Amino acid sequence: MPPIPGSGLAKGLAVTLRTMTRRSHTAQYPDAQPELPPRTRGVIGLFEENCTVCMLCARECPDWCIYIDSHKETVPAAVPGGRERSRNVLDRFAIDFSLCMYCGICIEVCPFDALFWSPEFEYAETDIRELTHERDKLREWMWTVPAPPALDPAAEEPKEIAAARKTAEKLAAAQAAQAGPDSTEQAAPPAEGGQA
Repeated sequence: MPPIPGSGLAKGLAVTLRTMTRRSHTAQYPDAQPELPPRTRGVIGLFEENCTVCMLCARECPDWCIYIDSHKETVPAAVPGGRERSRNVLDRFAIDFSLCMYCGICIEVCPFDALFWSPEFEYAETDIRELTHERDKLREWMWTVPAPPALDPAAEEPKEIAAARKTAEKLAAAQAAQAGPDSTEQAAPPAEGGQA
């Protein structure tokens, strides 16, 4: 049976009429603050002490909105006769939030846990050039990052830990077998009077 002409239009208008009669959920934002979950993706906070200037975040960013400048610094030898080492020192770390699409790739690829999601979201500016935030502002947002959720005690143990435990038990059993029964007799405490 062919569809009745105009039935699609009638269905669409019925949805519109049903939606028009419902009450709107609009919040008057500046006056009423939204209730957001604690781990909301707001802005990116920088924990500067963990940053090694490896540039992974800047290289992996699809929008190229992370700007990092650094210089090499020579670290003297820790012991006399040792070698001097060089390390990167962070000079500038900035994120242009007018380009950022909040995908979180930079946070995921950071091997040293220097970047985190902060629930802050009120950073509107009147000039788009002011949306490039330097490391001082990113550091301020770091202190609003919530603590990670507690581990679930009922969760299954990671496979790596179970495998390491089995290996340690096998190694201990092999060492005990190699030591033999003689070592257990020698390890026994002496009887009263100092004689075995």
